[in-house]
Amino acid sequence: MAPSTTRRPSWRTVTPVLAVAALGLAACSNSQESSDVKGTTPPVFTSSPAPAGSTSEHGHTAPPTESVSSTLKDSNGQTVGTATFGKVGNHVEITIEAHGLKPGFHGLHIHQFGKCEPNSTAPTGGPAGDFLSAGSHLQVGDQNAHPMSGDLTSLQVRGDGGAKLVTTTDAVTLDDIKGKALMIHAGADNFGNIPSRYNNGAGPDTETLATGDAGSRVACGVIG
Repeated sequence: MAPSTTRRPSWRTVTPVLAVAALGLAACSNSQESSDVKGTTPPVFTSSPAPAGSTSEHGHTAPPTESVSSTLKDSNGQTVGTATFGKVGNHVEITIEAHGLKPGFHGLHIHQFGKCEPNSTAPTGGPAGDFLSAGSHLQVGDQNAHPMSGDLTSLQVRGDGGAKLVTTTDAVTLDDIKGKALMIHAGADNFGNIPSRYNNGAGPDTETLATGDAGSRVACGVIG
């Protein structure tokens, strides 16, 4: 009878396999037995809570709890933009959309009087221009503080004359600005930021601090 060709596995090959299996069983049974007892859910770190009314659960800005609006018109009475002012938590959120303006940056301020009368007569010694009836920049609290309470982020107008700006401020409240005026100026506002090397260390002059050298008033709207 012919000898069988089947070979028995050598102990040299079986031993390592058994060792690996034994190691696996030991690892599973090393105080890690399965159990149907519910464990404790680990705490989840969520950082500090957001200020009340500032953001929603998913990080989006919360909707305003109260709002007012303004229609911006040029000196010819043509509507060139709209603005909304909403109370969000402890600050005011401002959204402005405009069209038909000169491309570039424009000073944007809240002025002290809600009067947008074009071609106003310039006061003695004062600057000439439109909408002087709106008075100066709104200032709440310290009258010598700069930037002023009514100074806002500059409005950047695109090449097609359109612009949109969403900005916030906590320098004023919604009650502070009701009945006041929103103004768009012809030029950019420098916010009194004039390096001393330009004027021998004297600092910005009174007119620059008061107006930001933003030029004439090209659009105005009563807030309310």
